[in-house]
Amino acid sequence: MKELSLHALDIIQNSIAAKATRLDLLLEESGPILTLTLTDNGCGMSPELLARAGDPFTTTRTTRKMGLGLPLLRLSAEMTGGSLSIDSREGIGTRVTAAFRSDHIDCLPLGDMAATLALTIQGAPEVDLLYIHRKDGREFRLDTRQLRRELGAEVSLAEPEVILWIQDYIREQEEALSASSI
Repeated sequence: MKELSLHALDIIQNSIAAKATRLDLLLEESGPILTLTLTDNGCGMSPELLARAGDPFTTTRTTRKMGLGLPLLRLSAEMTGGSLSIDSREGIGTRVTAAFRSDHIDCLPLGDMAATLALTIQGAPEVDLLYIHRKDGREFRLDTRQLRRELGAEVSLAEPEVILWIQDYIREQEEALSASSI
């Protein structure tokens, strides 16, 4: 994968496949350390599956025999001097945390988080998604529960106009967060 946002999308898709109804995505930039944490309330992994989760030949998918998402994320993090940790409990959920040295030459660009989040919301509008981006002591939050309250029950978050607004709003907020740190 060429961008961290695509790694995030892969983990999000796994969470949704694991029947998560809530996803918390935290992107934290503190000095040269960029940390991406995704926490879900999906079905979680057994201790046996968790022990093999970083193996590319371990997957729960039936359509193919390889699962490259977590191994590639681990490689991307470790190439920068960072790390990957996975905590999961059956029946409770999973937390994946990847840390990167953003000043390392091998650190992938963040990519288009706005598109990743908009795609996630459009594809699973019923899932509660909380996105927090922290940078230099400031933060931006997007919470789909709040959006649903504001829009009311008659408007789906998957409506094209709503998705375009969400994507534009995230981009504006991300730009403001980056601009004020210069």
